[in-house]
Amino acid sequence: MARYELLMPKMGESVAEATVIRWVKEVGETIEADEPVLEIATDKVDSEVPTPVAGKLIEQLFKENDVVQVGEVVAVLEVEGNGQEDPPAREAADPISEAENGKARKGKEEEENPDAVSEAIFGSEAIPGSEAIPGLDQLEAASSADPGVPSRSESGRFYSPLVRSIAESEGIGMDELENIPGTGAEGRLTKSDLLTYLEQRKTGTISAAVPKAGHPAGGSGVQVSAGPGDEIIEMDRMRRLIAEHMVLSKQVSPHVTSFVEADVTNLVRWRENIKAEFEKQEGEKITYTPVFIEAVTKAIRDYPLVNISVSGTQIIKRKQINIGMATALPSGNLIVPVIRHADQMSLVGLAKAVNDLSRRARENNLQPDEVREGTFTVTNVGTFGNVMGTPIINQPQAAILALGAIRKKPAVLETEEGDVIAIRHMMFLSLSYDHRVIDGVLGGSFLRRIADYLEAFDPARKI
Repeated sequence: MARYELLMPKMGESVAEATVIRWVKEVGETIEADEPVLEIATDKVDSEVPTPVAGKLIEQLFKENDVVQVGEVVAVLEVEGNGQEDPPAREAADPISEAENGKARKGKEEEENPDAVSEAIFGSEAIPGSEAIPGLDQLEAASSADPGVPSRSESGRFYSPLVRSIAESEGIGMDELENIPGTGAEGRLTKSDLLTYLEQRKTGTISAAVPKAGHPAGGSGVQVSAGPGDEIIEMDRMRRLIAEHMVLSKQVSPHVTSFVEADVTNLVRWRENIKAEFEKQEGEKITYTPVFIEAVTKAIRDYPLVNISVSGTQIIKRKQINIGMATALPSGNLIVPVIRHADQMSLVGLAKAVNDLSRRARENNLQPDEVREGTFTVTNVGTFGNVMGTPIINQPQAAILALGAIRKKPAVLETEEGDVIAIRHMMFLSLSYDHRVIDGVLGGSFLRRIADYLEAFDPARKI
């Protein structure tokens, strides 16, 4: 018999490690080729790790909740052979690759892609301040070494070898580490969190409201007693991540929200006239969302300083226009898949992208790179009958647009014969923006331009 070493697979360009959630197979069990061996969580999505060979599991090298670097051996299988040499090592690859498995694998239904929210909220761009960490590349290469900082604190919080190496290099002790909020699974401190903290410490912009380890930023910080008959519901991992990220966004960015009401009668009439033909021709339903996204991309071209991120005292003006769209999940949580290069897509292309990403988000079947690198986010609160909202900025972006419900209302129209009152299809648009870098003139003008594009929509437009 021969031994086969199963590696922690590669799951995206910016993913360096993953957390073991659960062992699907136990030591001694026989496993068929392409069967999942364990489930893992990254800062993007949850997925299964299959084995490319059949055999018997003889070693589990990590426990549940352990953090494993990409490329490390996670398990050993006993496979058929003469025992003289191991099967050729398998290159670390995407465990949910269609080419690898023949089909995209779903994560656990009850988990609903929790760590994808972390990526959707914070993005995966290079963290400001990383260039200020001397020898960071060497630290990453040597992250398997055992630095002076222990891997697990007294509170039970886990620290990866890379995080511990950076902390030791920067002279950060355990007490200080424990006070840095983490965005990883179960509040774990990631490399990005630590580098962001170091940059904030250097510039003196660390928030005073830093939570203690074990008390997530999303928590109320107040112990509340349950009364008779009250039901206590524990937050799932995804909800804890959302809570933490929303609190952090409000701490990082001073939010301002502007509102405008738009007359979208022409758009409503156009959709009613072409929706049957569109579905017959394209095999897709046409919703209002792709039209809204098209208007947003046009307005961003007119006002590119809305499509930005803040890095310390620097403003990063994004070249790409990648639109994230907040999508509600059956669990009640949300995720933000991203339409890349949305400004370069036709309306038909946008419609297909919106439908595809929305469907696969609800099926918990998004790929890691599909929730990364958004530069502006749109959320449709009108789906739930809400007329307006004040959304929280999707860090590290600088603005987010909420789309209200479209309703028939009496409105004053200016005609050649004078002003008249008519029934029109009206909706509110609300834009929350980072007031550090987007002032009222820019934010208000950008929002008004979106409304102008919607109001000027050509009702005779061809598909």
